Amino acid sequence: QVHLVESGGGLVQPGGSLRLSCAASGSIFSIAGMRWYRQAPGKQRELVAYIISGGSPNYADSVKGRFAISRDKNTAYLQMNSLKPEDTAVYCCSARISNGVQWDDYWGQGTQVTVSS
Repeated sequence: QVHLVESGGGLVQPGGSLRLSCAASGSIFSIAGMRWYRQAPGKQRELVAYIISGGSPNYADSVKGRFAISRDKNTAYLQMNSLKPEDTAVYCCSARISNGVQWDDYWGQGTQVTVSS
């Protein structure tokens, strides 16, 4: 089994920063890519950023220049700067992981980010 656990969410003032972490654990042979999504109340889930092994990071237009995704072994990070109230959402990570036999997509439970004064 594989588990993804996010951390680092919280309440921050507009203009502030947060760093989210997504740690994958369990039967991991290889990770093809990791993604950060967010979902605000009443809105559809949005792909915020993703990073594929050996590839460059990609971002939604709404966060370009403010967010940065990175990965260190089995952990993905999302550095969020210049936060705006519209960034308020539950942030979830997803990863495509192989256990050596097959590839599957896994999801974390999410972490709440609230941007408010």
